[in-house]
Amino acid sequence: MHQGERDIMELLSIQGLTKHFAVHRAFGGQKQVLKAVDGVSFSIHDDHVMALVGESGCGKSTVARLVLRLMAPTSGSVLFRGKDVFGFDKKELKAFRKSAQIIFQDPFASLNPRRTVYDTVSEPLEIHKLAPRSAMKDRVVAILGTVGLGPETMNRYPHEFSGGQRQRICIARALAVSPELIIADEPLSALDVSIQAQILNLLQDLKRTSKISFLFISHDLRVIQYFSNVVGVMYLGKIVEHAKTEDLFRKPYHPYSEVLLASAPKVITPKGQGGENSSPTPRHAVRVSDLGDVPSPIHIPSGCPFHPRCPRRFEPCDRIVPELKERDNRLISCHVWNPY
Repeated sequence: MHQGERDIMELLSIQGLTKHFAVHRAFGGQKQVLKAVDGVSFSIHDDHVMALVGESGCGKSTVARLVLRLMAPTSGSVLFRGKDVFGFDKKELKAFRKSAQIIFQDPFASLNPRRTVYDTVSEPLEIHKLAPRSAMKDRVVAILGTVGLGPETMNRYPHEFSGGQRQRICIARALAVSPELIIADEPLSALDVSIQAQILNLLQDLKRTSKISFLFISHDLRVIQYFSNVVGVMYLGKIVEHAKTEDLFRKPYHPYSEVLLASAPKVITPKGQGGENSSPTPRHAVRVSDLGDVPSPIHIPSGCPFHPRCPRRFEPCDRIVPELKERDNRLISCHVWNPY
């Protein structure tokens, strides 16, 4: 692919994104630094889904908020269509807010309990002047229809809906402005399993029909495997493996990726009826629960951050930080694969 073609297709480019928080200890203690995000880089192309996966506290949600300019980075850049998000003026920022929307984890907390569904969905249309007042009702009905909600829901309030219906309202609000990018921050984790499947199928249908790109954040590897094109595995603020989804699930390289996949629930089918991913995890496989607690992002271990929990650590792991390097058409940060 030529450079010009690559630039046209690239929707979002993140380079060296870092966010550190100052933490003040009580009684005049020395100030410490919490490294929430520490040098993250990746890109998202048109009509693609980039997934970030990792344990709670690894920095996934902080990345989402940095991408949307809901907080300022310590360093690094976020480029949308080649332009720096943090350099936008007021007019450019408003246009960016239209192009990039977010779906939050808790659909009840992210909806105003005093506003009806009509108020919630019509507000972004009014802000961006996307529909005249005379056509607003019909436009809202059409948007609700895309997420499986009827016109009878317009005058109801969030507390009158189930969790899955509330999340559909949140998705409708995000779709109202026809965004190019949706950042979905754990959009299924607050829902029952049966409802999760409905919302995931809805997102898949919307991606197929609207060609929207996603930054999809989740700790559920089953969802990631079904929905994403590319996966970034995060650990203590860093991406430790970046690969195509099918490559990662076929053969994870980083020991942490191996542990995450071994910990994911498997669907066991009768012999001869299942696919490659339907076989049960070997009994000897190491799981996340076997590794103990994640170290504090204030006191990140020396060398490879994962080495205190790594089942494959060896001599240089506790002294030398592994670089994120290309190996077999993926990026991997591990001394096992990239000897120093």
